[in-house]
Amino acid sequence: MLVILTGVGREGQVGEALAAAFAAEGASLVLVDRTGDELAQRADDARAALQPGARVTAVTCDLTDATEVERMAAAARDAGSGSVHAAVCAAGGFAMSGAVADSDPDVLTRMIAINLVTAYLTTRALVPLLRPARGSLLYFGSAAVLPDGSASRMSAYAAAKSGVLALMRAVAEEEREHGVRANALAPTSIRTRTNVSAMGETGSYVERESVADVALFLCSDLARNVTGQVVRLA
Repeated sequence: MLVILTGVGREGQVGEALAAAFAAEGASLVLVDRTGDELAQRADDARAALQPGARVTAVTCDLTDATEVERMAAAARDAGSGSVHAAVCAAGGFAMSGAVADSDPDVLTRMIAINLVTAYLTTRALVPLLRPARGSLLYFGSAAVLPDGSASRMSAYAAAKSGVLALMRAVAEEEREHGVRANALAPTSIRTRTNVSAMGETGSYVERESVADVALFLCSDLARNVTGQVVRLA
């Protein structure tokens, strides 16, 4: 089983927990991030948790660049002998943009690039590799863009994450005939190093390990009839 995880480089973030969880389940991994040094360390950490016969491939890639993403997909194809079981699009980021009337358009451009464009290009490149294995795509939305959420003062981030959910639904419909599933997680704040630094230890968080548990389920055969769904985590 080969699983591709994007956004894995930084210590203390969700990608690190995802890599540990999938490695413990026996998956071979392709780990993707922009930052080579940090990515190398996450790859070493994942190798320590691998089951016999599994392996880790680290690929440095700017996921906003279509040419680089195609190169990443080629590396994944080689690692998986032409097929991939699952791809988790965890690359992204957050920034407050303030009230729309006072906001900086550059924040919107960046939020769309790192959250939506990365997911779109990753999907476009990897779907052909997921079809042979009838694999699974998993995206990260946000509880802020659900009907009971609030996007106040974070409209740029919310617009990007809304686009991610629309992308997921499109892929779920388009790829149903090929057996490829697509779902999304919509968490509230996750206990990452970045969030704790910004909001303190005592805030209300979703644990990274809880996110990884749900990701494992949605990417497994246990969820073989689940597609086009958004799972809220709180």
